[in-house]
Amino acid sequence: MTEDDRPARFRDVLADPQFFALWVAQLLSVLGDQVARVALAVLVFTQTASAGLTALTYALTFLPDLVAGPLLSGIADRAPRRLTMVVSDLLRAAILALMAVPGVPFWALCLLVVAGQLIAAPFAAARAAILPHVLTGERYVVASAISGTTYQSGQVLGFALGGPLVALVGVPGALLGDAATFVLSAAILQFGVTEQRATGSSESVAALREGARIVLRDRRLRALVALACVSAFVVTIEGLAAPYAAALGGGPVAVGLLLAANPLGAALGIVVIARLVPPGRRDRLLGPLAIASCVPLIASALDPPLAGVVALWVLSGLACAYQVPANAAFVAAVPDAHRGQAFGLAVTALRVTQGLGVLLAGVLAEATEPAVAVAVAGGVGVLVAATCALAWSRARAG
Repeated sequence: MTEDDRPARFRDVLADPQFFALWVAQLLSVLGDQVARVALAVLVFTQTASAGLTALTYALTFLPDLVAGPLLSGIADRAPRRLTMVVSDLLRAAILALMAVPGVPFWALCLLVVAGQLIAAPFAAARAAILPHVLTGERYVVASAISGTTYQSGQVLGFALGGPLVALVGVPGALLGDAATFVLSAAILQFGVTEQRATGSSESVAALREGARIVLRDRRLRALVALACVSAFVVTIEGLAAPYAAALGGGPVAVGLLLAANPLGAALGIVVIARLVPPGRRDRLLGPLAIASCVPLIASALDPPLAGVVALWVLSGLACAYQVPANAAFVAAVPDAHRGQAFGLAVTALRVTQGLGVLLAGVLAEATEPAVAVAVAGGVGVLVAATCALAWSRARAG
């Protein structure tokens, strides 16, 4: 048995200096981002008092990937990957600083949100592509679990603290704080991670074509992408958190609690899967967990109080933990030369469906109420997840 095949523990993986740098940089960025999202949700809903416009603004953090995923993620297969991450972080810091300028018009704020999301695509692709070079085998699987847990835990802390922080320092202060986390993240990556390039990367158009071919011709990869896209129904709760909190009579703190609920469940679920479920059995859980992630949302139709809504969304998050093993299986199955491009295409499908889900839920909430929109999203999500689960089962058997 080689070192890569031996059971790996969280502390063994965190002991790797390069992964530790990647992990710290990720934690800083996630914490800052979630505080900024609370600030943005509060700002837009306060200015417009519209669930539809609030959801639209949140959807703008997803829809730019329709362009960025296919066209910009391939940068990670052509440019140095560490450099790609560092430059992306610094550009996003500059954009957040502009968003913090008092009196920025609503249309300009929307454009800055889109610009920031465009830049996020090559960063995510570069990080996903460089990680299998830092750690391999079971250590890579555990590293993916740690990354997923960090992302969800960072969301919990950022969202939970975001409401009180925004109330304390205001929206501009929260946005400037997020900008600072990106600057610090860039410094950590520059000095803590070794530069790495893709092996045998190709020209942009050819790489895009090859990445699409790899994903579309592989039944397992197609099924994994479909399962990931089930989150489009779950993420509606994030886009509707501000109007949902208002309907329950809550303010910024309630918004933060609602936004933190699903990531809290996901963080716990990721730990359970990584520590208690053997690697060989994780693939079997992807379909059932995708279905289970949507079921609790249906109960929103019963109009529970804030504590009940938080509990339901935590349960949904527990099942959403399937995204981490699904992501690890996808990245590991793609050749290195096209890993960034293929990952970008998968993220495109994921983020665009999430954006559309949030947007449609916002329209429905505008016509009815947030609880009804979330319940409808959960019901439709169960049906779609069941179909995707069947496709994944057939792909595994074939």
